[in-house]
Amino acid sequence: MKAIRKLGAILGVKGFLCVASMTMIALSLTTYMATIYITPKQQLTMGATSASWTVYVNDVNETRYLPGSGGPAGSEEPTFNASDSSTYAFKVVTDEDYVCAVKIELTSAVNSTKFSKFEITAKRWNGSAWSDESLYDAATGSTTRSYINGLTAEDAGYIHQGTSETRYYLIQVTYSYDQVDETSQVTVEFQYEPLPQASF
Repeated sequence: MKAIRKLGAILGVKGFLCVASMTMIALSLTTYMATIYITPKQQLTMGATSASWTVYVNDVNETRYLPGSGGPAGSEEPTFNASDSSTYAFKVVTDEDYVCAVKIELTSAVNSTKFSKFEITAKRWNGSAWSDESLYDAATGSTTRSYINGLTAEDAGYIHQGTSETRYYLIQVTYSYDQVDETSQVTVEFQYEPLPQASF
């Protein structure tokens, strides 16, 4: 009460009433709220996460697939089955709003003291067979490239998929293992990075 009396003495009756009025207005202001429901969408789904290949010393311009089948191991295209993720490398599903570019590269370059060639390309299932897919040099633009050079660190290529499509992809490698007669196991790791965007 003493504090109120002191405030009243300082402000005077009119000032005190003005402060009280402003306080009441502030307390009675109307506020509005909106709620946002966020739905994430995933464009790329992994297929086969590992594979085994057999290569031979002095192989030149041979082909292997991820995933692959046949003998030697990995030398034949897989028999596609949409319900079996081991028969494709990855799947991309786009809606009507966004296209998708997928960056394809190796986590580290292949050893050039063993391989003189390691050229990476992509195929897609066209409904009846695996067909060659165009590779681009960037996530946007129309400049294509023949292959990704697995002997060069951080060399990458991109596939472009339009809106409202579901596609399944396969990795193809043309290699030459002709630098040494070494038979120790070689590990190669691919990575795919989906890049959703409005257009190419």
